[in-house]
This record gives sequence, structure tokens and C-alpha cells, in this order.
Amino acid sequence: MNGASREALAAARERLDALTDNTSVDAAKLADELAAVTALLDREVSLRRVLTDPAQAGEAKAELAQRLLGGQVSGDAADLLAGMVRSRWSQSRDLVDALEVLADTADLTAAQKAGTLDDVEDELFRFGRIVASNTGLRAALTDRSAATSAKGELLRSLLGGRAKATTERLVTRLVTAPRGRSLESGLESLSKLAAERRERMVAVVTSAVPLSDQQKQRLGAALAKVYGRKMHLNLDVDPEVLGGIRVQVGDEVINGSLADRIEDAGRRLAS
Repeated sequence: MNGASREALAAARERLDALTDNTSVDAAKLADELAAVTALLDREVSLRRVLTDPAQAGEAKAELAQRLLGGQVSGDAADLLAGMVRSRWSQSRDLVDALEVLADTADLTAAQKAGTLDDVEDELFRFGRIVASNTGLRAALTDRSAATSAKGELLRSLLGGRAKATTERLVTRLVTAPRGRSLESGLESLSKLAAERRERMVAVVTSAVPLSDQQKQRLGAALAKVYGRKMHLNLDVDPEVLGGIRVQVGDEVINGSLADRIEDAGRRLAS
């Protein structure tokens, strides 16, 4: 993706991250719903053109998306699509590609929450190696004339009970709905998404007043240095913090003054 589409996807991924960081959200269910919307817009070319038409007001497109999906998917999935169609897209197909990325990311988030993300990443890699070394299997999985149900049954026989549920869902979607991707490139993309997800950590930051952009950057950089991973900040404002800041990463908590503790957050967390 280029230009506007890349920016729109980045914003959508941030919204998805904020949503799935909530422990009450079923990320696997959300992934299934986003995959269903992907399939719908992949089939309905005229609909996706309407939803990405730059001549139409963003709010009007969002309302249309809400009406179309109302009762069909959860409010979270409908809200994500509504937010996406408010954005500008370089071409209509980019919206569908972005939805596919969100569906895969939501599934990987579910694995991360379940503590199985490392296993999923390893299984995707090993499945790719198996396919690469077995031309007959690759031919069966990529045969355009073969029924989708037959491919799904083949994958269940290969992965069912032998791989994590997330791995099976991801590979099955790739094989049964490749959308022009080769099996190899699709598996490579999934592996990259898994690696990105594995490197991401979440810090819940509560402050008495909203943090400035500079303060957020400084805090994020300090935490990333301590943990050696990209850090996503979930920000909340609570006046009862009384001018201070509270940062929680997993089970670790730090409290300090907003004025003089942000700079040494890394040292305090490491101690």
C-alpha cells in the first residue's frame, strides 16, 4: 500500500490494538467477523467502491457501513469498519487488504493473550517448509479447480489436533481465500505479522492530566529500552493520581511524579 492507504491502515491497526488490549474483547471472534467482512467486500466490488469513494463524506460512508453490518457482526467489528471507511484509500481494493490484515492480527492477538504466539509463529514457519518440500501437497492446496471444502478438509487432516487453533484458522483462511496471493507469500506475511505481534508490549499509563506528545515519546522510549521491545501505551486520565503518573507493564507497576519521574522510568522499572 502507498500514500493514503498506508496511513489509513496504520490508523486502523492502532484502533484494533486499543480494542483488543481490553481483556473483555474476544479477539478470535473479532477475527472471524473481520474475515467475514473481508470476504463480503471482496465479492461486492460496487459496495467497496462506494465505501472508498473520496467524493462521499466520511461520516455518510460510516453510517452506510453501520447499517449494512448492523446485527450481522458485533458492534466492535462494525465500529472498526466505520472508522476505516472514514479514512481515504488510494484504491478501493486496499480497504479489503487492510481488513484482511486486521483479521489476521486479531487472531494473532488471541494467540498472544493465550500465551501461544511463539508456538503459532513456529508452526507457520514449519508448515511453510513442509509445503515447500512437498510439491503434491502444494498442488492440492493451490488447485483453483478444487472445492474449498476439500481444501479445508485436507488442512484439518494435516493440522487438526497437531497445531494451535490460531494456526489452523490462519492457514485455512489463506488457502481457502487466497485473494490472489501465492501460498508462499501469504505464509511469509503471516509470519511477519506474528513477529511484529511478538515484539509488542502494552503499558497502561494513568496520569492526572493528559500527557503531551513529547512526554509520551519519552516514556515510550524509556520503556522500550528497558524491555527491548516496541511499547504500545494505553493512556488514561485520573485526577486522583494527584499530579503523578502510574505505569503498569504486566505485573510490574511504577508510580512517580509527572514532572521528574518520566525521564528515569527506565531505571525504576529495571530496579
